[in-house]
Amino acid sequence: MELFAPRHLLIILIVCLVVFGTKKLKTLGSDLGGAIRGFKQAMKEGETEEPVAASPATTPTPHSMPQLTATAPVTSPQGSPEQAAPRNAT
Repeated sequence: MELFAPRHLLIILIVCLVVFGTKKLKTLGSDLGGAIRGFKQAMKEGETEEPVAASPATTPTPHSMPQLTATAPVTSPQGSPEQAAPRNAT
Protein backbone atom coordinates (compact mmCIF):
# COMPACT_ATOMS: atom_id res chain seq x y z
CA MET A 1 0.00 0.00 0.00
CA GLU A 2 1.40 3.36 -1.02
CA LEU A 3 2.07 6.07 1.51
CA PHE A 4 0.33 8.81 -0.48
CA ALA A 5 -2.27 7.09 -2.60
CA PRO A 6 -4.81 9.33 -4.38
CA ARG A 7 -7.44 8.34 -1.83
CA HIS A 8 -5.19 9.51 1.03
CA LEU A 9 -4.50 12.83 -0.65
CA LEU A 10 -8.23 13.37 -1.20
CA ILE A 11 -8.95 12.73 2.48
CA ILE A 12 -6.17 15.16 3.51
CA LEU A 13 -7.60 17.81 1.17
CA ILE A 14 -11.11 17.41 2.61
CA VAL A 15 -9.81 17.66 6.18
CA CYS A 16 -7.84 20.82 5.29
CA LEU A 17 -10.94 22.37 3.72
CA VAL A 18 -13.00 21.64 6.81
CA VAL A 19 -10.37 22.92 9.24
CA PHE A 20 -9.16 26.03 7.40
CA GLY A 21 -11.92 26.92 4.95
CA THR A 22 -11.61 27.78 1.29
CA LYS A 23 -10.82 31.48 1.77
CA LYS A 24 -7.91 30.80 4.12
CA LEU A 25 -6.49 28.10 1.83
CA LYS A 26 -6.78 30.38 -1.22
CA THR A 27 -4.89 33.14 0.63
CA LEU A 28 -2.29 30.66 1.84
CA GLY A 29 -1.78 29.30 -1.68
CA SER A 30 -1.37 32.71 -3.26
CA ASP A 31 1.08 33.80 -0.55
CA LEU A 32 3.11 30.63 -1.00
CA GLY A 33 3.14 31.06 -4.78
CA GLY A 34 4.30 34.67 -4.45
CA ALA A 35 7.08 33.63 -2.10
CA ILE A 36 8.27 30.94 -4.51
CA ARG A 37 8.19 33.40 -7.44
CA GLY A 38 10.18 35.94 -5.43
CA PHE A 39 12.74 33.30 -4.46
CA LYS A 40 13.18 32.20 -8.09
CA GLN A 41 13.55 35.81 -9.22
CA ALA A 42 16.19 36.47 -6.56
CA MET A 43 18.08 33.34 -7.61
CA LYS A 44 18.07 34.50 -11.25
CA GLU A 45 19.30 37.96 -10.24
CA GLY A 46 22.07 36.36 -8.20
CA GLU A 47 23.22 34.32 -11.19
CA THR A 48 23.31 37.31 -13.53
CA GLU A 49 25.38 39.45 -11.19
CA GLU A 50 29.06 39.17 -11.90
CA PRO A 51 31.50 39.45 -9.02
CA VAL A 52 33.21 42.82 -9.13
CA ALA A 53 36.94 42.81 -8.50
CA ALA A 54 38.02 45.24 -5.80
CA SER A 55 39.80 48.19 -7.27
CA PRO A 56 42.66 49.86 -5.37
CA ALA A 57 40.47 52.92 -4.75
CA THR A 58 37.86 50.88 -2.83
CA THR A 59 40.23 48.80 -0.69
CA PRO A 60 40.69 50.19 2.81
CA THR A 61 44.01 51.74 3.64
CA PRO A 62 45.63 51.52 7.07
CA HIS A 63 44.77 55.19 7.67
CA SER A 64 41.05 54.71 6.97
CA MET A 65 40.66 51.63 9.18
CA PRO A 66 39.24 52.22 12.67
CA GLN A 67 41.71 52.20 15.51
CA LEU A 68 41.25 49.45 18.08
CA THR A 69 41.85 50.34 21.70
CA ALA A 70 42.46 48.07 24.65
CA THR A 71 39.76 47.88 27.29
CA ALA A 72 39.73 46.55 30.82
CA PRO A 73 38.93 42.83 31.12
CA VAL A 74 35.37 41.98 32.02
CA THR A 75 34.93 40.18 35.33
CA SER A 76 32.05 38.00 36.36
CA PRO A 77 29.55 39.24 38.98
CA GLN A 78 31.18 36.90 41.47
CA GLY A 79 34.59 38.48 41.05
CA SER A 80 37.66 36.80 39.67
CA PRO A 81 37.65 33.09 38.86
CA GLU A 82 39.77 32.37 41.95
CA GLN A 83 37.09 33.80 44.24
CA ALA A 84 34.22 31.87 42.68
CA ALA A 85 32.95 28.92 44.69
CA PRO A 86 33.71 25.56 43.05
CA ARG A 87 30.77 23.62 41.69
CA ASN A 88 30.25 20.07 42.86
CA ALA A 89 29.10 17.66 40.19
CA THR A 90 26.65 15.34 41.91
